[in-house]
Order: sequence, then C-alpha cells, then structure tokens
Amino acid sequence: MSELRSRPLFSISLTLHPTQPVGASPLGTRRIIPISGGSFEGERLRGIVLPHAAADWLLDRPDGSSQQDARLTLQTDDGALIFMSYRGVRLVSPEVSARIARGERVDASEYYQRIAPFFETASERYGWLNRIVSVGVGERTPGGVSYRVFEVL
Repeated sequence: MSELRSRPLFSISLTLHPTQPVGASPLGTRRIIPISGGSFEGERLRGIVLPHAAADWLLDRPDGSSQQDARLTLQTDDGALIFMSYRGVRLVSPEVSARIARGERVDASEYYQRIAPFFETASERYGWLNRIVSVGVGERTPGGVSYRVFEVL
C-alpha cells in the first residue's frame, strides 16, 4: 500500500464576526459563527473570502469535541467564484479554550483542529478543484482562524 502524499494547496485566513449561540439541541450545543471575510494564497490560486457569504455551523458535542460545518465563497484574484465547504473536528481543553476566548495566541500544538475541504466552481481555469480531495490543519488567531490546506495526491 502506498503512503498518503500531499502538496500545499493554499493558506487561508478567516476573520470572524461574534458567535451566534443557538443553544442546546439533541446533538449538542449549536453555535453559528459568521465569517466576515479573509484571504487565501497558494501557488495555483489566490484571492479573498467574500463577506456576507460564509459561516461555520459549529456543534459542540457531548464528548468535548466540536464538529465544524463551514461554507465559504472564495473569489480568485482573476474574478472566479469558488464554493468551499468543509467538515472538521476541533478538540480543545477548557483551559486552552479560555485562553483563545481571551484573545491570546495559542500555539496550534496545544489543540487539534483539522478540516476536509471540498470545492465547487464553474470556472474552467479552476475546474481541477472540483476533482480533488484536500485536508487542512487549523489554528485559531485573535479574531479569526487560519488553515494550511493540502491537496491529497
């Protein structure tokens, strides 16, 4: 069996609006985190995250982890629109979570945040994104979150 190989796709930084708490549900505690914008840059594409077209529907699960469910609209520097959606898992201790909530920068090695993004676009130039699998490693930043996203080869 061959080993998993990847190559960098892009780095993306997201800025966040205040959280909208939905509350406890049968599945856990739901929070909606609107994404106010951001930017992404890689060797093959770069651009911005459109404001008012993105959010993460985060579910804090009973096992202490959080299930991410985000949808974003990316606009490349040459005007193409790309729909990006991802599911992910974040596991943060209560102590680290409190530090992040206070706006402290916390090294990503102190918690687990991974995503599996998928893309959809009508752009011929970026149509290859429709046919790849990718993974990302996340880090909370003051006022936002950033990911290093890799194409799985």
